This record gives sequence, structure tokens and C-alpha cells, in this order.
Amino acid sequence: MSADTKFVPRNLTASDYVRALFAPEENTAILVRNRSTGHTVQTITRAEAVINADFQKWLSHVSAVGYDVYIGMNPIKDGAHNRTKENIEEIRHVYLDLDKDGHAALEAIQNSPEVPAPNFVLATSPGKHQVVWKVSGLNQDEAETLLHGLANRFDGDLAATDSTRVLRLPGFANHKLAEEFIVQARQETNAVYALRDFTIDEDSPEAQRHIGDSREPQRKLSSNHRSQSERDWAYAKRALSRGDDPEFVIQRIADYRGDEKHPNYARYTVEKARAALDNSSATLSVHAEARGSSDERTDVPAERHGER
Repeated sequence: MSADTKFVPRNLTASDYVRALFAPEENTAILVRNRSTGHTVQTITRAEAVINADFQKWLSHVSAVGYDVYIGMNPIKDGAHNRTKENIEEIRHVYLDLDKDGHAALEAIQNSPEVPAPNFVLATSPGKHQVVWKVSGLNQDEAETLLHGLANRFDGDLAATDSTRVLRLPGFANHKLAEEFIVQARQETNAVYALRDFTIDEDSPEAQRHIGDSREPQRKLSSNHRSQSERDWAYAKRALSRGDDPEFVIQRIADYRGDEKHPNYARYTVEKARAALDNSSATLSVHAEARGSSDERTDVPAERHGER
């Protein structure tokens, strides 16, 4: 984790939020959708263009006539015209959409030793929040595994656990509500976190822990639901990458799976995970060349835009 110890928490405008999320030359996705008509427009352009006064006036106009306004949470590759997983430049943020008992969920996050303090807390409607952490060094598989684990742990929306997600842009109205509510954002820290700063795993040998009582949580499966073996593999990679003892990881998997697998299954899984980590490159891509300033706006089918 890296952070400025002198940082003072602050409320953010839309432009402030974009500046805090992205470097000026990075490409970001802005999506607007009219909830009444279903009309959706996606724009992929540089962050510096989004904070421009003319672009902000356009967003204010479309918001005023009934469009919800969203921003992609990870930068887009140069030349890309959509925000598919293949077009994500780098994992820059992980997040939670707290649409159920949001105040209690936010309090649980803020008091939890299992996650660091969120960088951004958004009030998206009365009693509902979105929280965002700035991260570095995660690939898409690690990020989405972590997103599922966070959603399971803090009762977040499991639909909002993909790396291409768009979340609300502050300063504009939430038109899902009968009465107008302007989305608000507050930055609590400028820290940048690593995978080891989170100790949450989805459906892994680490125990499931939920807000409130100890009742058995209802399982909600996403469309990209993984097998238990895939979750064991993801858990092993995450645990090893944050420095856990391999023998401890082996024992956790063995205890979790019981007699349903071959006795050597846990050791084999951990050894393969360790080999994969040894062979993977830890080098992050460095953006040294200036990016183009092209602005691409496209109509997006309403059922595929992935906004919350």
C-alpha cells in the first residue's frame, strides 16, 4: 500500500472524480442511458476530454432530460471502441455496489480488518452506496475473484463484479428514483492497494463471513459462475501471492474439500498455483507514449451496458 499521510478527505465534483480515477491521457468510458426509452450512448475518450467544460455541459444536459450518467472503472486501450475485457488496459479499481442495507454494509467495510479503507464512497440514493478502492498489480482474473469475494462478504450486488463495470458518476441525478437524487462522492484516502491488502476470498477455503448474524447466506450465482476446483485454484494463487505458507494453504484446501477429492489434490493444486505464479510476469505495463485524443461515441444495446 502507498499513501500520502497528509491527505485530507474531500467531497468531489464529477471532474474531481475523473481526475482522481485516471491520468489525463488515459482513455475512459462514459455511458449515458435514458431509463424511460432505453436509449444508451457510450463514449470512449481521454479523461482530460471528460473533464473539459464542454463535455461536462453535455453531461449536464443529458442528465437534465432523463439520462443516468456512468463511468467505466478501468482504463481502455488505445483504439478500442468498446469496453470488453480484451480492451481493458489495466486493472485500476475494485468496487462494491451496496444496494441492500447500504449503511450497515458501509459501516461493516469501514470497520473490517479484512479490507483497507475505501478510496471513494458514493451516495447513489438514500441508504445505498458504491465504494471504490484504487489498486495496482492485479490481473483481470485476480480482480474478478476479489470482486466476487467482496460482494459475498459485504452483501454487495454480485452483478457488479466484472472488470468492465460502469458505476455512477457523481454530480448527476439518479433517475431510478421517483424524487431526484444527485449522486455524491467523497474521497477518503489516496492510497493505492495491492492484492495482499485484501484478505477476502469468494467460496474459497477461507471461511465465509457475512454482515449481521451467522445465518447461512443464500448463494447467488453469476453468469460466469466457477467450479469449486477453479475457486480452489484462485484461492491458492491469491494466498501464495500475499505470502501465506504453502503448507498452510494446502491444509486449508484439504480441510475444506474433506474426503471428496484425492488425498494429494490440495498439494497438487498449490504446487501448480506456485508454478504459475513463478512463471507469470510481475511487470506492469508503463504508458510512455502519448495517447491519441480521438473521441468515439456509439449507441449501446440497453441490455449489454452493465450499469448499476
